[in-house]
Amino acid sequence: MDFVTREAWGALPPRDDLVYVADTEGVKIHYEGVWVPESLAGPDAHGSCAGHMRDLQAAHLADPDEDYSDIAYNAAVCPHGSVFEGRGVHRRTAANGDATLNARHYAVLAMVGDSGLVQPTDAMLHGLVDAIEWLRSDGDAGDDVLGHRDGYATLCPGEPLYAWVQSGAPRPGSADDDAEPVIARYQVVINGLPYGYGARGDHVTTVGEALVARGFGTHYSVGPGPLWTDADTRNYSDYQVSLGYTGTAPYQDADGVPGAGSLRTLLGYLPGPSTAAS
Repeated sequence: MDFVTREAWGALPPRDDLVYVADTEGVKIHYEGVWVPESLAGPDAHGSCAGHMRDLQAAHLADPDEDYSDIAYNAAVCPHGSVFEGRGVHRRTAANGDATLNARHYAVLAMVGDSGLVQPTDAMLHGLVDAIEWLRSDGDAGDDVLGHRDGYATLCPGEPLYAWVQSGAPRPGSADDDAEPVIARYQVVINGLPYGYGARGDHVTTVGEALVARGFGTHYSVGPGPLWTDADTRNYSDYQVSLGYTGTAPYQDADGVPGAGSLRTLLGYLPGPSTAAS
C-alpha cells in the first residue's frame, strides 16, 4: 500500500477532538459528488493529489452548515492508487449521513466526481481495497463494504463505483474466471431515443439487425426485437471492442451501451427527430 500520512500531505490539525470508535461494521465508499478534473488522473499529475486533499480539508473546515472538525473521511484514494490518511483509524467519520451511520462504518473517499473524472482507474480500485484492508487490520473494521447510498438517500458514490461495490469490491484482475460478468444495465438517450437495458422501440430492433448484419449477433437466442436485453448489450459490447474501445465493465467504453459515435458508425445515421447522415 502506498500510504500518505497526514503530515506528508500537509493536513491541518483537527479543529476539535475527534470521537473515538473502537470498531465498525465495515466501510462505506464515497465520491466527491461534484466536478473533478480529468487531468487529476494524468500519469504526471500525482503531485497534485496532496493539494487536492488539502483543498478537500479546507472546504470541509469552511462548511458552515456541517461544521466539520476535520476532513470528513477516514481515508481518501487518488487516481494513482495512493491511500491518503484522513481522520484515520478509530475515529468516527462525519461523511455517512448522521451520528449513527457514522459510528457504524468508516468512510473512504475515491477522488472521482459526478462529472469530469467519473470512472475510477484500476490503480484507484487497488487503492480502495488497500484502504479497506488497512481499516480492517488497524481499525477493527468489519466485513461490510457498502456504498454511501446504502442506508442514506444520496447518489453517492456514483454509478461506476457503486457497480464495483455491488460486484464485491474486487481488485482489478482478481475475479474468478468462472464468475458471471457484471452486465451494464443503465440507459442513455441519443438524439431523443433511449438505448440500453429495458429500452424499447423500433430503433432497438434496427440496432440489433445492424449488429447481426455485421456479425455481432452471437448472444441472441432469439433474433433482434424491440426490447433491449442483455443479449443486445453483449452484442453491442463485442461491436465496440471491434472498434478499438476497451473496458467492458459497466460505464466503461466497451460496456455494450451505445455512444453517439459508435451508433452512427454502425447505422450511418442517428435515429430520432433529426437523422443527420454520416
